[in-house]
Amino acid sequence: MTIDKSKIRNAATVIVIRDRHTAPRILMGQRGATAAFMPNKFVFPGGAVDLGDAQVPLASMVDETCQSRLAEDADGSLAHALVVAAIRELWEETGLILGQKGAWEGTPPADWLTFAQRGYLPHAAPLQFVFRALTPPGRPRRFDARFFLVDAEDIATDLDNFDDACDELSHLQWVALSDARKFDMPFITEVVLAEVEARARQLDPPASVPFFKNNDEESLFLRLRGRPMPS
Repeated sequence: MTIDKSKIRNAATVIVIRDRHTAPRILMGQRGATAAFMPNKFVFPGGAVDLGDAQVPLASMVDETCQSRLAEDADGSLAHALVVAAIRELWEETGLILGQKGAWEGTPPADWLTFAQRGYLPHAAPLQFVFRALTPPGRPRRFDARFFLVDAEDIATDLDNFDDACDELSHLQWVALSDARKFDMPFITEVVLAEVEARARQLDPPASVPFFKNNDEESLFLRLRGRPMPS
């Protein structure tokens, strides 16, 4: 199937935070120089939702607060696919597993085979939905991206072993939160960083979620807070 590159695609991004109560660090990597979207920029692991993500089984789902925010100004049925995409992209781009021990029913999809062979099912409960951003018009790729924060203690595998990562991100590293802005990163990543800094030592999911909504008519900075969005 041919993907329409100009169409807005749902996407999920994961911010893994480590040592959050002492000296917070976050996991980042650099996109390739030939990438059509944000070449050379330092970013968090993430990518577009795939068609098959909605059918991937979960050991657990995000909590009710996060599910409620994910459903605002969106198709509520997307929540499952979004958290699956977040866990898949984290696995593919870093080799880190956010999973619980468990057996898959039937044959796992090809991009989950190695994950399943490690003996894990994707585990979404530790993910916190903290930010949403729609890529402005005129970019070569447009995404409706949901950003999820997860504590490194919830990762099931060695935090410093990236051997299973694909080559989409290079220079994977734990970056001190206080030093992150020294890296060449997209504007929206800087905005999300401010939210992460504010939440670094908060363990509960946010009561409201910032939404940077760039559509063809206007750019709005809104908050998803459990009630209908302004028209």
